[in-house]
Amino acid sequence: MKKVLKNVSFVFLLLKMCVIFGQETSVQKRIVIDVGHGGKDAGAIGINGIQEKDVVMNIANAILKLNDKLETPLDIYLTRYNDTLISLSDRTKLAKALNADLFVSLHCNHSENPDARGVEVYVANAASKYSDESTWFAFQIQDALNKGLGFESRGVKFANFQVLRKTINYCTAVLLELGFLSNWDESEYYESLTNCKVMAEKLFQTLYIKF
Repeated sequence: MKKVLKNVSFVFLLLKMCVIFGQETSVQKRIVIDVGHGGKDAGAIGINGIQEKDVVMNIANAILKLNDKLETPLDIYLTRYNDTLISLSDRTKLAKALNADLFVSLHCNHSENPDARGVEVYVANAASKYSDESTWFAFQIQDALNKGLGFESRGVKFANFQVLRKTINYCTAVLLELGFLSNWDESEYYESLTNCKVMAEKLFQTLYIKF
């Protein structure tokens, strides 16, 4: 019963947003940041015990705080604002209801190889009018994190992830794997809130340059 009520509440939220944004006259670009996992879905577990869901939430919250400091903030929304599990379908529905111009899904990686390290950026492998823009933006993020923070670039890759497959037809969409929690150095890096803020700063700069 709780699950049904939760889903109904989400639908009402989407309908309300459709009404509100349908009345807007602003042409400001809208960004949806998908904060991966949440709730009972911890995502990857770091070699030091940190959880992917917490790392990406820390980064997303830091991005919001940076945005709030701007005289004219970017139009940014998160798919979750706390430790709640939102379905993949509801994440993409939210982006569509908000008429997003950019969808960025935040994640951390994991591997059986403890030496695996670096950043991967994914774009949907399905073709659409946003494919080229998504690929270009993915390379911009790779370059920014490599040159700005020293993260190894593992390349821009193409995949059939649901959050990309369901958004690529109506906006630019990328999924970020921001390092390996199975790697001691990168897991230790994200153990520090200060470092999460540094990552947020670099991502926010890339978003700001784009829009």
